[in-house]
Amino acid sequence: MSLPISLMLAQVAPAAAPGNPLFSFLPLIALFVIFYFLMIRPQMKRQKEHRNMVSALAKGDEIVSNGGIAGRVEDVGESFLTVEIAPNVKIKLQKGAISQVLPKGTLKAS
Repeated sequence: MSLPISLMLAQVAPAAAPGNPLFSFLPLIALFVIFYFLMIRPQMKRQKEHRNMVSALAKGDEIVSNGGIAGRVEDVGESFLTVEIAPNVKIKLQKGAISQVLPKGTLKAS
């Protein structure tokens, strides 16, 4: 009685030893660490800087909005700012729409 070749090979080949499951997750863990340091951490730092900048806004600060509107802060509310963009022209902006605070006297020089 002869056995099929596949059965003979199955009997001859030893069973593969189960590997450590940590090694199968190691590339996934390494990828998450790389994403954290290259993407998540810098974004959290920028958000913190923006939050500190917005909370420090005061009357008289010169700002630029995300839309490129430059002006001087006239009034600071809980979530909105009143900004004078030209003599007697005032607009209200959300605090989150402020992209940068300019050095004092920048708008007069323009």
